[in-house]
Amino acid sequence: MFIAHMNHDKTKQIGSTKHRFLAPIAHYFRQEYLDTLYRYAKFQYECGNYSGAAEYLYFFRVLVPSTDRNALSSLWGKLASEILMQNWEAAMEDLTRLRETIDNNSVSSPLQSLQQRTWLIHWSLFVFFNHPKGRDNIVELFLYQPQYLNAIQTMCPHILRYLTTAVITNKDVRKRRQVLKDLVKVIQQESYTYKDPITEFVECLYVNFDFDSAQKKLRECESVLVNDFFLVACLEDFIENARLFIFETFCRIHQCISISMLADKLNMTPEEAERWIVNLIRNARLDAKIDSKLAHVVMGNNAVSPYQQVIEKTKSLSFRSQMLAMNIEKKMAHSNRNETPNWAAQDTGFY
Repeated sequence: MFIAHMNHDKTKQIGSTKHRFLAPIAHYFRQEYLDTLYRYAKFQYECGNYSGAAEYLYFFRVLVPSTDRNALSSLWGKLASEILMQNWEAAMEDLTRLRETIDNNSVSSPLQSLQQRTWLIHWSLFVFFNHPKGRDNIVELFLYQPQYLNAIQTMCPHILRYLTTAVITNKDVRKRRQVLKDLVKVIQQESYTYKDPITEFVECLYVNFDFDSAQKKLRECESVLVNDFFLVACLEDFIENARLFIFETFCRIHQCISISMLADKLNMTPEEAERWIVNLIRNARLDAKIDSKLAHVVMGNNAVSPYQQVIEKTKSLSFRSQMLAMNIEKKMAHSNRNETPNWAAQDTGFY
């Protein structure tokens, strides 16, 4: 890990040096030279030489202005090359750079911007589910950036599966609980257009409080996760945290519960359930205690400070305002949909 970090820092330093050297002389290059460089980089990509393609596309990006006709396509090509080489640190940087370019592009029409964001959402799954901080970044981008949440709701609601999985498997318990409230609202809103066992698990647990259905959906989730290219590595974390959600929600309602009943809800034996709860308490992931004589679990009282309550209420109001604005935009887009061209048939270069 240390060596990989050192190599990444060294690569960044080399890249910074190249940028400082090339940027001042960029205006000396004729447009036909730059076009040739772009075509050669694309040729390297099509031949499978992704490291060469990434290198030439880096030079191309430094030398051309953002208004160049191939500037955006070169960013897609650079991202694709890094993904195919599984250079996740570089891919994350390219993903961020590409997102900033798309968001700051004042020339593209709203439909073209929506198209670009939709592609970016799908390509980002490769990065987010392989980069160490990917599950945090996917929540921030997909749930809390209105333009991208709107793209998901309008063009690709199936992405909610990946957003939901990222939230459930997030290692930050406090952040996960806060994000869940906002996620549940989105899942409820989109339930008429998209459902799968993962989103239905959240809906059963946090909307309907139907624990039997939640347990049934959790079993179905295992099959979904095992057969999903991006999510198969999340299986253990998902099942562990999903059981914790069932446990916390059930105990929040009942406060005191027998271990045998809890074992039934979690699809475990009483002995397994007791060991599981003890480990949660020991690892400070759960405020509860076990009454060994009565074989009961008693939940602790988590008092929320007034300051935290104000933050939660304000955040909720802000989120509702965003959702209202997006609903209005969504209805307007739907009314104009028949007037839009078929962008899927366009020549897209690298992508």
